[in-house]
Amino acid sequence: MANPVHFRARDGFEADLVIERGATAVAAIEVKSATTVTRADFRGLRKLQEATGKRFAGGVVLYDGETRAGFGEGMYAVVIRALWEPL
Repeated sequence: MANPVHFRARDGFEADLVIERGATAVAAIEVKSATTVTRADFRGLRKLQEATGKRFAGGVVLYDGETRAGFGEGMYAVVIRALWEPL
C-alpha cells in the first residue's frame, strides 16, 4: 500500500505530495498555480531524488498551463486539467 507524505529539505525546498511504495519506490508531486513551469519548479523534487537515490521513480509538477513537457530524469510538467480531461 502507498504511504503519502510531505517532503521538506533543510534548505526549504519541498514536494507537496510524496508517495512511498514500501521500501522500494518513491514518487512525488509538486502543485503550482502558475501558467508556466521552469526547471526551478523542480528543485524540491530534485532534492527528494538526491535523498532517495535509486528508490526515486519520478516527479511531476502539476501546473495551470497548456502543455505537458519532460524535464529530464523522470521529471515531467503536467497540466492540472489532465486530471479530469482526456489528453
